[in-house]
Amino acid sequence: MTDVPEDNPYIREPPTEFAPVEDLGEDEAREQAEQLRAALRYHDYRYYVEADPLIGDRAYDALFDRLRELEAAFDLDAEASPTRRVGGEPVDEFDSVEHVVPMLSIDSAGEESEVREFDDRVRRAVGDQRYVCEPKFDGVSIEVVYEGGTYERAVTRGDGEVGDDVTENVRTVSSIPQRLRGDHPDFLAVRGELFMPREAFNAYNRERVERGDDPFANPRNATAGTVRQQDPAVTAERPLDCFFFEALDGTEFDTQWERHQTLPEWGLKVNDEVRRVDDIDAAIDYRDRLLDRRDDLDYEIDGVVIKVDDRDACERLGTTARAPRWAFAYKFPARTEETTVRDIAVQVGRTGRLTPVALLDPVEVGGVTVSRASLHNPDQIADLGVNVGDRVAVERAGDVIPYVEEVLEKDSEGQFAFPDHCPVCDSAVERDGPLAYCTGGLACDAQLQRAIEHYASRNALDVEGLGEKSVQQLLDAGLVERLPDLYTLDAAELAALEGWGETSAENLVAELDAAREPPLADFLVAIGVPEVGPTVARDLARHFGTFEAVRAASREDLREVEGIGEVVADEIREFFDSERNRGVIERLLDHVDPQAADAEEGSELDGLTFVFTGALDRWTRSEAQELVERHGGAATSSVSGNTDYLVAGENPGASKTSDAEANDVPVLDESAFVALLDERSIDVE
Repeated sequence: MTDVPEDNPYIREPPTEFAPVEDLGEDEAREQAEQLRAALRYHDYRYYVEADPLIGDRAYDALFDRLRELEAAFDLDAEASPTRRVGGEPVDEFDSVEHVVPMLSIDSAGEESEVREFDDRVRRAVGDQRYVCEPKFDGVSIEVVYEGGTYERAVTRGDGEVGDDVTENVRTVSSIPQRLRGDHPDFLAVRGELFMPREAFNAYNRERVERGDDPFANPRNATAGTVRQQDPAVTAERPLDCFFFEALDGTEFDTQWERHQTLPEWGLKVNDEVRRVDDIDAAIDYRDRLLDRRDDLDYEIDGVVIKVDDRDACERLGTTARAPRWAFAYKFPARTEETTVRDIAVQVGRTGRLTPVALLDPVEVGGVTVSRASLHNPDQIADLGVNVGDRVAVERAGDVIPYVEEVLEKDSEGQFAFPDHCPVCDSAVERDGPLAYCTGGLACDAQLQRAIEHYASRNALDVEGLGEKSVQQLLDAGLVERLPDLYTLDAAELAALEGWGETSAENLVAELDAAREPPLADFLVAIGVPEVGPTVARDLARHFGTFEAVRAASREDLREVEGIGEVVADEIREFFDSERNRGVIERLLDHVDPQAADAEEGSELDGLTFVFTGALDRWTRSEAQELVERHGGAATSSVSGNTDYLVAGENPGASKTSDAEANDVPVLDESAFVALLDERSIDVE
């Protein structure tokens, strides 16, 4: 069962070392790349769908690295290449995309009587039926579309009619094939559930806690946050997986069971707990047995879904406005136990957010021993009135990181006093709505990883090679203790780190060297001045010209800049007045020379407002927006009566196009946008 030619040399016993790429001709490199892509797709299929890998991780990594090296050296990048999984261009927002077929909800209940009522309704309408029973995954539903067998797009469920375009993020999930296998339909829309396996989630959360980050509350929250990352490279570093369970369009099946058996033939992973049963008694028994085993599974479920097997019967049953009449979810009961709060600790995350955690007398909740539970934020503490010594109810409800549901018995006076100074750096704590943040900024050790990742991000200095995983390695190895230490990194020490090599180490050092004279606006973004994103940074740079002038500006001076009000001016001034921040910035300026800005730069698009939708060939979304803003225009995320142009690339968002029509906003394709820039003497080459 393979689409790979028998003579592919990278299937059974692939090499772990290859000849230098410079020894290859272009034709030979192209042929080798095609063989590597085919082999990697096959190995993905064996690993994720059949759970029967042929090769080990080291051999797979060697094939992957070789393909990436060939594509870079010979410009052989391909849309469906496995190397695209490492992450594409970051986005500033997610476009809205209409589903091929509405993704409806499913009626549900936790009582057996309501499940039997569902069966009675089915039998009255279409007679006795067999059912297909599936675990009800506690993840994030998505629609994935394939055209010509190639991965085209992925969209979140959203409101069931329209969801967010998360194509580039979902592309990084290894269990979702970039190409379908076998005799597949020319067009296929399928529904799946993204999730984070429990073991991988626990390991990932341990890493976060060890580096001082807030742990994710549960795998579902982790999955939802990961798939909505604006940078696909971050998504690629997190352990997401996917089960497919519905063919929404592009093909027809006589039964649900036939669909379940066919999806793996196309390379789509299905769950091996799915069963076909003869009647509702067997379906209820399936649910009860799965409830007993739920903690043995490596993924979170909160019930089972019972579906009428016969598709013709499903058509006759039809749907309501929100849910199919042929499916029902039999929910599991919540998992709640009682215990005592012995202490309350406050963690500082990498964004500076302070999160209180209740330390508990160990108690078994749903088969898992729990000794700590999230209290979320200061407002949650106030709402609960919780303090050390209180008797509390702890609930998991499918969560791995449990939470305190309520106080059952007070054994203390009042509530826990939330700290007004950071427990890590002793800086003042400020509130932002229900949340609390450390004001230590660049000098707070707990925020260092976040500060480095932000400093190197695409909207800041755009330093490749400083993603979440690599930054953590630098911190763990003690090579970086403060942000300025980046500029003293030694390539030989970097090359000695696990997963690094001489080339990657030298590349990072070269990237940092190239970032020693950044544009002033990029530097202002990079150092994390509060409320200063790319647009405000460019306005500050144009107005003041030099970094020294920006950091010396008074509140009154700052408020003279268009778009900066009292609150933003106060935030900027407080940032530069912080003694801790000043110390880090002075050290940073020993290595970095922010370049003065031309106050007259960029007036060609003055007074024009643009909105972008869809994919452009010449630029990423953020690059196009920066281009407009660099030349005096404004780039916003939504269409209104104040919008001058909607620039629509490939696969534009339906809602923005509709809004443009409703507001009589001209719609430009990419070539018309380029022509407009040319008319205004803006060089786009």
